[in-house]
Amino acid sequence: MTSGGDRSFADSLARVRAGETLDATDKHLAGANWSGADLYAASLVQVDLSGADLNAASFVNADLSGANLSGANLQGADLRGVDLRGANLDGAKLTGAFLNRSDLRGANIANADLDSVQLQVALYDSQTTWPEGFGYKSSGAVGPKANLSGAFLNTANLRGADLSGARMLGTYLSGADLTQANLRGASLSSSCLQQAYLTGACLREARLSGAELQGVDLRAADLTGADLSDLASIAGADFGMVRGLSDETRKMLLGRSREELGTWNIFTRRTTGQSLDA
Repeated sequence: MTSGGDRSFADSLARVRAGETLDATDKHLAGANWSGADLYAASLVQVDLSGADLNAASFVNADLSGANLSGANLQGADLRGVDLRGANLDGAKLTGAFLNRSDLRGANIANADLDSVQLQVALYDSQTTWPEGFGYKSSGAVGPKANLSGAFLNTANLRGADLSGARMLGTYLSGADLTQANLRGASLSSSCLQQAYLTGACLREARLSGAELQGVDLRAADLTGADLSDLASIAGADFGMVRGLSDETRKMLLGRSREELGTWNIFTRRTTGQSLDA
């Protein structure tokens, strides 16, 4: 016989699957059994699923921002691309869970079981709380002081990401969207930034020596104190309205080959030389 609570959980699950948005009174689902449920792209903002059984459930691209998942069983759950900003995952069981490309900025993951968890390209920030002793900086997640050297982040959506102090030596970032990202003090030497978007990004004191900047969009980026020595190529790069570019560095860039300076940026429709002379 199904209890009233189980019926409530089942009814709420059916409504979420149908694309409905739960109201405030329906969001109290502590202890729900949604094991194996398919909740693709579901809207579960600020839902209370504390202590819930979500084993092997699929939440791909769902919105769980502000949700309470403390103590929940999320073993083997698919949380790829999930918005978990500000979510409470304290004490959650995340063994073998997939959190690739999820947004963990401001999330509380303290005391969670992260054994064999997948965190490639998951976003975190200085407000994310990790379990004590967990090596999140080398987990593949993207955030302050992350070790991403040699990582393949081509075409990754990193708009507004905090990568201050990150180690990204030889990282592949071609086509990545780093618009307004914070890369202050980041090590980007020998990285591939071909056709990446760095519009309005903070690159103060960043190390870009030997980087490939073909076709990169650096418009309005802050390059104060950035190391731009020995760049592999700047063909097609757009430096329009950059801030903090010293006269010495600008002169050095304008001394590059005629071929590089005459290459058009396919997005901004002007040459590298024109962008430096503007």
